[in-house]
Amino acid sequence: MFLDRFHSVRDGRVTISALQASQFAKEVAGDFNPIHDPDARRFCVPGDLLFAVVLSRFGLSQNMTFRFCSLVGDGVSLLLEEKGENCIEVCDANGKVYLEVTRSGEITRDEQFIEDFTRCYVAASGKNFPHTLKPLMESNGVMFNPDRPMVMYESMSLALDTVDASSPELELSNAELEAAGKRGNVTLEYQLKADGKPVGEVTKRLVLGGLRPYSPDAMAAVIEEFYRLKARGANYGSEATGS
Repeated sequence: MFLDRFHSVRDGRVTISALQASQFAKEVAGDFNPIHDPDARRFCVPGDLLFAVVLSRFGLSQNMTFRFCSLVGDGVSLLLEEKGENCIEVCDANGKVYLEVTRSGEITRDEQFIEDFTRCYVAASGKNFPHTLKPLMESNGVMFNPDRPMVMYESMSLALDTVDASSPELELSNAELEAAGKRGNVTLEYQLKADGKPVGEVTKRLVLGGLRPYSPDAMAAVIEEFYRLKARGANYGSEATGS
């Protein structure tokens, strides 16, 4: 599986190093959020990587909901367990739960379709900022703290008409932001297409922290820094692969 580079398995437990997490964020998701950098003070493993590991191990079900409970740090030993027929938990040795998954319907374990679906999903995630979130914040007159941008997963759910499909693509159909004090609740809705035909829906919920009035200059600086980090990440990737 393409995920082998981005996590390790020993004695049935999964560990993800800060370097593996950062490489996945940049190379697969196109996510240059500094919180995924190995030397970040508040480093955490991307939720997309946990999502991908769960799918690779347990398959893709027609209906799934992922609820992110806690942030995973560098090298945490994770146990992925089925809790009954319709529930999966990702927890550590002390029983702390980081991710809860509920599922129902048909299940596919077709590795190619799962990889294709995972890649199209995390690619869509990589477009959250600035492509989707910047105009959404601007239209609502609010933005996150430019000195410490916080964009966190809360949950995501998917509902598929079929798990027997090919060439999946995600197309953003709706985006909403609800401001509540310093917190912003974002809902992103996608239509899933396979071979150009609608085959399901995906909904993602994010939390923005440290909301304040929107500042075009401050946002421009954040976006400039984003593309600087992206360029640095691309250069690093070329050096690492020798291309």
